[in-house]
Amino acid sequence: MAAGKPNDHILTLSCHDRPGIVHAVTGVLAKNNLNILDSQQFFDPTSERFFMRVHFGGHDEASAKLDTAQLTGLFAEPVADLKLDLQLRPVAKKPRVLIMVSKIGHCLNDLLFRQSTNQLPIEVPLIVSNHPDFKPLAESYKIPFHHLPVSADTKLQQEKQILDLIAENNIDLVVLARYMQVLSPGLCSAMSGKIINIHHSFLPSFKGAKPYHQAYERGVKIIGATAHFVTADLDEGPIIEQRVVRVDHSMSPKELTQEGSNVESQVLAAAVKWTAEHRVILNGHKTVVFN
Repeated sequence: MAAGKPNDHILTLSCHDRPGIVHAVTGVLAKNNLNILDSQQFFDPTSERFFMRVHFGGHDEASAKLDTAQLTGLFAEPVADLKLDLQLRPVAKKPRVLIMVSKIGHCLNDLLFRQSTNQLPIEVPLIVSNHPDFKPLAESYKIPFHHLPVSADTKLQQEKQILDLIAENNIDLVVLARYMQVLSPGLCSAMSGKIINIHHSFLPSFKGAKPYHQAYERGVKIIGATAHFVTADLDEGPIIEQRVVRVDHSMSPKELTQEGSNVESQVLAAAVKWTAEHRVILNGHKTVVFN
């Protein structure tokens, strides 16, 4: 993608497919002296919907000063005429991400390192856990850590605390970095399309505890992970990214777990990065990912 300027924006849209969509969007940009730096588009023949992502910026001093509200106003006519589900976001504005974790920390550690070294364009204003184990890790990154224990009897009260923290900290995205609790339908609905989870989806037959040990007993030859948006249907939300690694008979459960941890971290980091860069657009029960 071409290098941009501080006031660059990302435009994403979806709509029922029809002629003239690209012309309408690019026409507005050209008319206002806004320069396209990167553009991707996709037509889904099944849903008959059109998807588009455009990175653009001002070509001169006047157009470079247009803010998000002014730019949004420029697209009022095509949005109304073509019934576009259109969003504009400044490239410079990093999403504020709440990371949630339980007692397995490889994904949390990976995300925090990537964020601290500018590999992930996100801000992490707080971490929530139902266990106290990773408070020292959070403190090493100077990130507030909230220990919110949970049980079957206190789940709704605990999730109310989470929702309060989301509102207080202006959270844009929640990332479940091996948070080993099933979220209630209420929390899923309140943050619909804004919660990402990671799980070992390439072990679909091995549910419950110690999936890699179960995989070892069955002699699997491939393991992997899936990052997906969370819905009320457990582990059935729209998929963002999947990756696999090959394994063989010589590997112990510990080695399988290590390989699984690596691929989980990679997949979750990719999903968070692409979502933060506004490359992921929902398409019903699926996603369009302009990566």
